[in-house]
Amino acid sequence: MSPRGRPRAFDREHALTQAMFVFWERGYEGTSLADLTGAMGINPPSLYAAFGGKEALFREAVERYGETYGSYTPRALREEPTAREAIEAMLRDNARTYVDPEHPTGCMVVLAATNCSPSNQGVCAYLKAQREEVRDLVRARLRRGIEAGELAETVDVEALGAYYATVLFGLSMQARDGVDLPGLTAIIDAAMLCWPGATENATGAASEVDTAPAVSS
Repeated sequence: MSPRGRPRAFDREHALTQAMFVFWERGYEGTSLADLTGAMGINPPSLYAAFGGKEALFREAVERYGETYGSYTPRALREEPTAREAIEAMLRDNARTYVDPEHPTGCMVVLAATNCSPSNQGVCAYLKAQREEVRDLVRARLRRGIEAGELAETVDVEALGAYYATVLFGLSMQARDGVDLPGLTAIIDAAMLCWPGATENATGAASEVDTAPAVSS
């Protein structure tokens, strides 16, 4: 016979995912140790033994977020065939996950620690570096677009990259404020009109239609 009352094995991966959801929803400073242990199903000594403490757990939770719900940005920038398609997919894919009712709204990296007390400045700096990494990825994709001839060499990569990163981060805040997917989609549609050459292409297409000779029946 197997021993009676044997404790269930600790599922570290499940516990980490639950901690990620709590931090995502409540933010770093808004999450207490009791919130974490309750969601993870463990006691404080077990949390420290498995993860090393609240900040270490938070950093690992952010990494887990980047591997799962936060993976759309690098995927789009890496896999889409053109710079424009990459930026648009980045915005639209993230918008869909920002409003998914199966998990907290918005982006964990944007929302989990925008302001911190002096004792937690390391957490703010950590997330700031995560967001800067996103900006770097966007700028790098724009530079590849220039190299491929998709964008003019005169395009200001720094400004354009900052603009689309700002739109991305802003979508997260809009989602947390309750804006639905159609609302986020309208924002993205407007943002893509700012793509270099978008206005000229749209105008050119309209002119072609306007100036086309009428066909008699």
